[in-house]
Order: sequence, then structure tokens, then C-alpha cells
Amino acid sequence: MKGLYCRAAGSDAEPKFVIQETSLPEVLGSHQVRVQVKACGLSPLDLKLLSDVGIQRDLIPVGREVAGVVQQVGPKVSFFHPEDEVVGILPLDSPCSGLCDVIDIDEHYLVQKPEKLSSVCVAAALRDGLCAYTALHTHARMAAGQTVLVLDGASCFGLMCIQLASYHGVKVLTTSHSPQKHTFLEQLRPSVGVQDPLVARVIQVYNGSSDLLPLVLEETGGLGVDIVIDSGVRLQEDKEPEETKLLPHKHDIISVLGVGGHWVTSQQELQLDPPDCRLLHLKSASVSFLNPEVWTASSAQQGRYLHILKDIVEKMSAGVLRPQPEEAVPLYEATVAMETVQRHQKKKAVVQL
Repeated sequence: MKGLYCRAAGSDAEPKFVIQETSLPEVLGSHQVRVQVKACGLSPLDLKLLSDVGIQRDLIPVGREVAGVVQQVGPKVSFFHPEDEVVGILPLDSPCSGLCDVIDIDEHYLVQKPEKLSSVCVAAALRDGLCAYTALHTHARMAAGQTVLVLDGASCFGLMCIQLASYHGVKVLTTSHSPQKHTFLEQLRPSVGVQDPLVARVIQVYNGSSDLLPLVLEETGGLGVDIVIDSGVRLQEDKEPEETKLLPHKHDIISVLGVGGHWVTSQQELQLDPPDCRLLHLKSASVSFLNPEVWTASSAQQGRYLHILKDIVEKMSAGVLRPQPEEAVPLYEATVAMETVQRHQKKKAVVQL
């Protein structure tokens, strides 16, 4: 049996992804489930995070968002039976690669997959759905009637945030990072015959314009938004890398927040200067860091995590969450696909087994 693994290189070298032979133990653990994998999502590997939590291996398993069919269950498994269709995210310390034909996983990391939901769709979108749910429900505690600004709304994560917020009666503003993304997002705005549009306003940021603050204030009557969900920020005005030029500056984000607002950031190394903190204090606003790995890195809220996963797949099955379709690649292209994802040339890939 073959799986995809990462051979971590030095600090300056790019990690190498290799196909390796692997095997499973003959006897299942008490609460383990043996799953035949049908599809596996590929997301960028955060080697620094793995190092920070003490996971250091020569070969790191790759591919953690899996969908498949239960083949065998351990003696104390109570949630699943053979032939059940399941979906889940492998924990950070899992010894299995999600691209193996068959994997062993603890039952407490899995939920039932609705029959009409395709394995490829759920494997490609489960992580983004979890991130959106964590940002809006867990951190921002969104409520009907609020206003949210979702930055880069055409991304996989941004689209999930837009759909989830709109479903709960939240007014959505978003930004577009290219003409193609702007066209896509404009299709979600109000139109004749559409009673519940997903997006109230799309703001261009790809044309060198810095109109984010005045346009948000115009849309909110000068009050600002209740929630901001970013996908990264610029920390300095000058000497920024090319790939960050479309990201908002941290001061712009704080400025568009209303009183009591909440900023959920994906920026791991956010630096707030005293003037930034002073402005947050004046608005009684707060900042939360979005780390979706926290659910599988700690078992403190395992029941809540399973509830979230179940709700996400049910919303996907019902059409509330409609991720952008992701074309599946075969296993023999997994190495190239993962290299592309790791270089952030593509944010997501899915492998069909």
C-alpha cells in the first residue's frame, strides 16, 4: 500500500513530497475504525506548526481531509459499522497518509457522510467549511442583523464564510482580488427575482485603489462592520512582497471595525503597535487568531468539534454550503498536485482514489 509523505528539508530548501510504501497493523485499536479512502483533500503543510507542537519525523504523512467507507471497526467502537460512509480530518499526529487505500483512524474524528454528498466534494471543502464555522461561530459569535466583511470572498474559504453568514441572516460585504473574481462575486449580489442575495457589496482591491474604508463606511452608514474575516494582512506599507500587495493593511481592518467589533485573522505573526491597540481599545473591539488545527490538537472540546463537522456536511448536503467544484486528480499526480499547493500556487487540491 502506498501513501504520500513529506520529507522536510532545511530551512531554505523546499520540502520534498514522495510516494512511500506503508502498512497497517493487523489488529485495530479499541476505538479505531479502518476506512477505505475514496477521496482525500490536499492543503498546504504547516511545517512550523508541526515543529511547535513537537511533531518531528523524517517522513510526515500528507493528506488529512478524507472521505471513505468503513471496512472494519474496533471492539469498543459505538458510532460506526462496516459499510458506513464517513468523512473526517486526520489528527496532526496521525501516522497514516490520507492518500493510502486504507487508513486507521479513531472513531472520534469521523462523522457520517450523507448519501447524496459526493466524496470528492466533501474532501475538497471540509477544511474550508471548518475554518468558516470556527471563524464565524466560535470566534465572532455572529448573530442575525450583523454585518461582516469577508476579505477575498472568491477564495474557497471566503465563499464558505459568505454562504454561512448569509444563511444566518448576516449582511455580507466582500472584496475581489482580480477581474475574474469580481465577476464571480457580482453574481452573488442582489438581482431581479432574488430575494436573499449572498453579498450586499463587492469592493475591488486589485486595481490599486485604497477605497476599502470609505466604501465600507458608506455601506454601513458610517458605523463600521461587526465582523472582519481576513485571509492575511499587510504589516507594513512599503517593502511588501508581491503576493501580499492585495491584502489589506492592519490599520485599514481596525478602521472598518465598528464599536464592539470582532476581527478574526489568519495572520500568524500579527504585530499590533500601540496606536493600533489604542484604536481597538477605543472601539472596545477584539482580535482572534484562526487556527483550525486546534480542534484535532486538543481533545478538550471533542464533542463540540464532532457537532461542527456533522453540521457542515449536513449543510453541504442540503445545498446551504455550495463549495466551488474542485477537479479531482488521480493518485499518480498527487505529488505534483501537492507541490503546487505547498507553493501556494493553488490553495486546494483533491485526489480521488
